[in-house]
Amino acid sequence: RLRATIGEAFERLHRLLRERQKAMLEELEADTARTLTDIEQKIQRYGLQLRKVQEGSQILQERLAETDKHTFLAGIASLSERLKGKIHETSLTYEDFPTSKYMGPLQYTIWKSLFQDIQPVPATLTLDPATAHQRLILSDDCTLVSYGNLHPQPLQDSPKRFDVEVSVLGSEAFNSGIHYWEVVVSEKTQWMIGLAHEAVTRKGNIQIQPSRGFYCIVMHDGNQYSACTEPWTRLNVKSKLEKVGVFLDYAKGLLIFYNADDMSWLYTFREKFPGKLCSYFSPGQSHANGKNVQPLRINTIRI
Repeated sequence: RLRATIGEAFERLHRLLRERQKAMLEELEADTARTLTDIEQKIQRYGLQLRKVQEGSQILQERLAETDKHTFLAGIASLSERLKGKIHETSLTYEDFPTSKYMGPLQYTIWKSLFQDIQPVPATLTLDPATAHQRLILSDDCTLVSYGNLHPQPLQDSPKRFDVEVSVLGSEAFNSGIHYWEVVVSEKTQWMIGLAHEAVTRKGNIQIQPSRGFYCIVMHDGNQYSACTEPWTRLNVKSKLEKVGVFLDYAKGLLIFYNADDMSWLYTFREKFPGKLCSYFSPGQSHANGKNVQPLRINTIRI
């Protein structure tokens, strides 16, 4: 089954690339045909002008045989008047051919055109301010969260808000479909990200583990990574994570974490999700020595 899934994914990409190649070649042929037609028309105009010049040359030769210079000059004046406006400058160049259309960053252009067909499309998530712990500071666009000692404005408590865990949920709840998003975690020494049931307890000390409705991975102790299982599962991470990718296939009960820089696998939760899920974020507490002050940031992928 895995072989079939991999084969289907690559076949879809191959098909999309073949279709894009066919469309670009057809466009190139159309541009070439238009340019050739334009050149042929210019050649015809050249031929017409050449015949006019040849006629004028013949007339000049006849006039040169005239012995009367007044008659010769009168003939030249008449010929000049006849040829006036008949000869135009014409250039047989390829300046009208849209060469730049095909000479730019071709691979990048094709990738952008394919992006709309990628499944799943990377989600543009936002944070839900109503769920954020009092110490968490959210950016105006709700894509960035950091720990702060003092909040600019005291926040009203509500059943939705975490009061002990320095956490915040995403605004969108998932109960179907395939989803993918990325979180920038660079320069931090502590964080936790993943998914939580929409109905999780948000008051008091909370155990972040699947039996409590949380499916997360965590960075701890400055350079250690673990999956929040029971007990925690240490992750084999070769280098410091800068960006984490989160993939959810709700129907299959899969939640997979990746190193988003090279898409290497980190950990997979396999669960039967009972209800709506929200993305979960905890930037961890910052310290007086300046450690862990950097925010968590939802990576907005714009194409």
